[in-house]
Formats: sequence, C-alpha cells, structure tokens
Amino acid sequence: MQSSSQPESGRKEQQAPAVEHVAGAHHLLKTLQEKIGQHPELAEAITKLEVALSILTVKTGGML
Repeated sequence: MQSSSQPESGRKEQQAPAVEHVAGAHHLLKTLQEKIGQHPELAEAITKLEVALSILTVKTGGML
C-alpha cells in the first residue's frame, strides 16, 4: 500500500526522466564495454544499472 498522496500518474511522470537517464547510462556503458573489452569496474557499473532498471520496472509497474 502506498502512503503518498500524489496520484499514480504523477509519480510515473516524475520517474520517467530517471528511467531514461538510467537506461541511457546503461546503453553508454554497454557500448564502451564493446569498444574496450571486459573490465571488472565497468562490468560492476553495468550490473548496478541493470539492478536499478529492474527496481524501477517493479516500482513503475512495468511502465518503462
């Protein structure tokens, strides 16, 4: 149950820029990984972004 008084559509609109930025960062890191090859810190950053995207997907009800 959500305790926020803000309507559901308002929350989704506010989350949209965050989702777009995270998705954009994920894409850039994946492209960089293809160019320079495997690197442990790069792989960790990509994994963290994938987890963040998964969390946002759950919180937005799959409306990414």
